[in-house]
Amino acid sequence: MARSSMQKKKILLVMKELLEKTDESHPLSMTDLIFMLSNNGISAERKSIYHDIEVLRDFGIDIENKREKPAGYYVASRDFELPELKLLVDAVQCTRFITKKKSEELIKKLENLASKSEAAQLQRQVFVVNRNKTKNENIYYNVDKIHTAISENAKVRFQYYEWTVAKEMRLRREGMFYEISPWALTWDDENYYMIGYDQVSQVVKHYRVDKMVKLEVMKRSREGKELFARFDLASYSQKIFGMFGGEEEEIRLVCKNELAGVMIDRFGKEVCLHPVSEASFAVTIRVNVSQQFFGWLFALGDKVRIEGPVWVIQQFKERMRAVQECYK
Repeated sequence: MARSSMQKKKILLVMKELLEKTDESHPLSMTDLIFMLSNNGISAERKSIYHDIEVLRDFGIDIENKREKPAGYYVASRDFELPELKLLVDAVQCTRFITKKKSEELIKKLENLASKSEAAQLQRQVFVVNRNKTKNENIYYNVDKIHTAISENAKVRFQYYEWTVAKEMRLRREGMFYEISPWALTWDDENYYMIGYDQVSQVVKHYRVDKMVKLEVMKRSREGKELFARFDLASYSQKIFGMFGGEEEEIRLVCKNELAGVMIDRFGKEVCLHPVSEASFAVTIRVNVSQQFFGWLFALGDKVRIEGPVWVIQQFKERMRAVQECYK
């Protein structure tokens, strides 16, 4: 190999070695670097390696020379600090819509952003969490296609499946394709949802991205622009419980004071809490009335009571009676 090519390779090897193996607790001495280069067939003097390190510093790599033991050169700062990488690993692990295989691939890539010793700490975290993951390997590509459709103002078409009692995937609507105008992507209850406009029923609908198959971007323009011009995604997410739809209604609840935090966490700090006694307050909310909403209320027990409208109270009573019947 020509001398100039050897020199170019030398500085790249020094950079790679420092990035991959060093941190403040694991520096490399000049002897270590000379030995590494020798193993790669390159003979180098200390002076030339000093020069390489200066070039790398000018390039923007933060290389420090630690004098106390363990002494040597190390990369002092990186694009991501170790606590930040741990946070990202936790996020990948906790996210159900990312498959186990994709989670492992992502974490491997995150490990490359740290030194080998720090990467070992990230790898140990992988085995801490054992959460249920989606089986749909196309999730990554679905999300990317939906983003593409939104940016290109295009509709999408896809098949949508559900699980059977036999734990088998069954396509809804006998495999007929859905054609939807996508306007937003959102997370809810550890799942990814596409929110879009269904021209056939002329309503806003949401679909779990991991349950979509054969998703493709269409050459037809999106519909529902006027509706989504005034669409509030945060408000929509507050009204939908567990991403199950239902008739939207304004509901008045009377709650024990201890539920103030529950209401604020669910509906935001802007929600109005009106004291009705020393021990309770009233709150008026807009929600989509569904079985999931009733389940949320039921979990709060006798600390909350529906004040109106009457038809919602009646439905809640009927739901409770139906549950009681199951235990007779």
